[in-house]
Amino acid sequence: MSDTINTAVAALNDKMSGGFDGTAKFVIDGEGAIMIDENGARAADDDADVTLTADADTFQSILEGDLDPTAAFMSGKLAVDGDMGMAMKLGSVLG
Repeated sequence: MSDTINTAVAALNDKMSGGFDGTAKFVIDGEGAIMIDENGARAADDDADVTLTADADTFQSILEGDLDPTAAFMSGKLAVDGDMGMAMKLGSVLG
């Protein structure tokens, strides 16, 4: 498990009050994966309703609020595979 993943899991759990209604997976290129569900965020690589893929810098910018998730998607820095509605819901939780 990378430090990037551990830091991201802690940051996501701080951002989310409680859990998330659905399942989402963040894949950080070269680092690993994070699952988000009703229990919060954890390091794991399970099946999810939506999978979001980005490099570590993009993911960190989104977490820190420097980059809007929608803008990251539109500019090609964030790939979304699966339920787009779930991705939008997650974006509003992180925003």
